[in-house]
Amino acid sequence: MPLKHHVLPPLRRLVRAARPLTLCALLCAGTLLSPAASAEKKLHVVTTFTIIQDIAQNVAGDAAVVESITKPGAEIHDYQPTPRDIVKAQHADLILWNGMNLERWFQRFFENIKQVPAAVVTEGITPLPIREGPYNGNPNPHAWMSPTNALVYIENIRQALVKHDPANAQVYNRNAKAYSAKIAALDAPLRERLARIPAAQRWLVTSEGAFSYLAKDYQLKEIYLWPINADEQGTPQQVRRVIDAVRSHHIPVVFSESTISDKPAKQVAKETGAQYGGVLYVDSLSAPAGRCRPTSIC
Repeated sequence: MPLKHHVLPPLRRLVRAARPLTLCALLCAGTLLSPAASAEKKLHVVTTFTIIQDIAQNVAGDAAVVESITKPGAEIHDYQPTPRDIVKAQHADLILWNGMNLERWFQRFFENIKQVPAAVVTEGITPLPIREGPYNGNPNPHAWMSPTNALVYIENIRQALVKHDPANAQVYNRNAKAYSAKIAALDAPLRERLARIPAAQRWLVTSEGAFSYLAKDYQLKEIYLWPINADEQGTPQQVRRVIDAVRSHHIPVVFSESTISDKPAKQVAKETGAQYGGVLYVDSLSAPAGRCRPTSIC
């Protein structure tokens, strides 16, 4: 989210040659209302990754400075914080993090931060479980991929900003309302586009199982190579299982994500004759010069 740009990745890809949906890290639409210029120190907000940064910047406008610990393109699950990251967080007025076991490094990292408040932005979201692998039974942390859940993120961030900077409450409230309206407006056109895809082809095949909330919202059938970015990615067993599923269901397209290797997904596409649909932005925004501009919706 100044990441002054849009709000939800390649909707243009959602329906192309009867493709299954392609929705990136959905969120974020240009800077909204801003307070009058002030010489006073602005609220300094630090987030754990760029998706939350983007959402928070849309809610904050120019009333707060919002930074991310991880950079665009970084793998966030097992990120290794640096001393500079600790210094950045220690000088913050507020830290925003996802929770749901997404930032597996954060709890230990936060132990080194003294007297800086933190807010979990997934509070109130009903988690979907990871159904296999070493994290079986844990929450799937990619809740922001659901437009409905994105509204919860916005509200939680609004509350946190108002609590720690009440002088700018009116700005945060208005920005959150306007941004929520933008996110809510995505639902109807997305459903209309998906309805054009034959029901038998409404599959979403990805590398990581990061789209479960989106699939649930829009009744998509989901197949992935691995449930969550971890140590084992693209094993022969994982690749073979997805190859068999793509062949069995005649799935026309396969996607990968921006923060991991695309080789396993491309192997699936090559061996099945499916199209490789390209990269989806889920755990991170792209770099400024990337194909998907630095916002959660391209």
